[in-house]
Amino acid sequence: MLGNLGENLTNTMKKLAGMAVIDKKTIKEVVKDIQRALIQSDVNIQLVLKLSKTIEDRALNEKPPKGITPREHVITIVYEEMVNLLGEKSHELNIDDKPFKIMFLGLQGSGKTTTIGKLARFLQKKGYSPAIVSTDTWRPAAYEQLRQLTEELNISLYGDPNNKDALDLAEKGLKKFKNQKIIIFDTAGRHKDEADLLEEMENLSSIIDPNEAILVIDGTIGQQAHDQANAFAKTTDIGSIIVTKLDGSAKGGGALSAVAEVGAPIKFIGTGERLDDFEVFDPERFISRLLGMGDIKTLIEKAEEVIDEDVAAETMNAMLSGKFTIKDMKNQFDMMGKMGPVQQVMNMVPGIGAKIPKEARKMTEGKIDKYKIIMSSMSIYEMENPKVIKKSRITRIARGAGVRNEEVKELLKYFNSTKKAMKGIGKRGGGGGINRLVSQFMK
Repeated sequence: MLGNLGENLTNTMKKLAGMAVIDKKTIKEVVKDIQRALIQSDVNIQLVLKLSKTIEDRALNEKPPKGITPREHVITIVYEEMVNLLGEKSHELNIDDKPFKIMFLGLQGSGKTTTIGKLARFLQKKGYSPAIVSTDTWRPAAYEQLRQLTEELNISLYGDPNNKDALDLAEKGLKKFKNQKIIIFDTAGRHKDEADLLEEMENLSSIIDPNEAILVIDGTIGQQAHDQANAFAKTTDIGSIIVTKLDGSAKGGGALSAVAEVGAPIKFIGTGERLDDFEVFDPERFISRLLGMGDIKTLIEKAEEVIDEDVAAETMNAMLSGKFTIKDMKNQFDMMGKMGPVQQVMNMVPGIGAKIPKEARKMTEGKIDKYKIIMSSMSIYEMENPKVIKKSRITRIARGAGVRNEEVKELLKYFNSTKKAMKGIGKRGGGGGINRLVSQFMK
């Protein structure tokens, strides 16, 4: 996520954690590394300088609380100030009125229509059944894209590709779904300087009278997000913002920090191409992941969404303890397949993100599927006792899976390297707070 920003910040924290002496020189070195990482992610330079000065001043002048080492205290300060940069707390989508009307806004190409599908899926998992109204009369494929999304999600859609009157479509959609709990309105993508479209958006807002106007911002545009958000805010009362395309965007840090300055809260972020690659934006959890401290809460929540509690507990125990077998790893793959890309999921495990072996970083859904076929060719005994898998068993497993012997060996190598990386992390205890995050990070 966010290109190399997470990796650079994690490496900085690891370097700090390994330093024997925390003095003025050390702190300045850490601050310089943070500055470099943030500027490379297109965060506004003035904002970076302000942030780094605050971190440096606090690190040099504050005394660590009892029980906290100077090194842990500096990590805590970095964490707290990074969280402050992005808004400090998460914001709920408070659904109260019926119908609760959500109006989507954004530039063309920002990922708005896809994000509507993601929010609809998110709401479904919360027990709601939203309906969608298409008022985008400018992009020919907009209705068709929504039709495909709503069919996949099995939810209602209203629209008419032959009707070029967006205001009429909005009025008819309101009447059709007046008994729905939630109605989501898609609008035409526009440019912040297109006066006619901005006027249309203003008129649509008057007709729909949305409970929540959500602005979708493309995370790849960096600092430009600030001007975009301000332009839309002049015509519509923006209730929240969704930042998309954060799965590898080099400028994502710039977009997040720029939007955070606008005033409207970032409520959700898009982290991939799948409908489930979408999550509530919680600055504390987000920064924990960026700094390599993990995000165990989100990991467990994702696990509980896709598998039953007993399997979740068993698999999480295996992941965190390192005491897992190939059978456990197959369960892990099944879970990860539903939770998201391997790298994203593993970055949520405290202390392990930076330790992920090269084999894991290169994992693709295609490779995971192949590994699952190979594991299905193993006996229960072999999966529970992988040490017994030698030459003759490798040949039999490869023949049964329709793969080469080398591919079975590759799977075993991946299993062993992953087990080694996880070993010693230990189970995560209860409670909360930055001190617990730091203690996990320092292990």
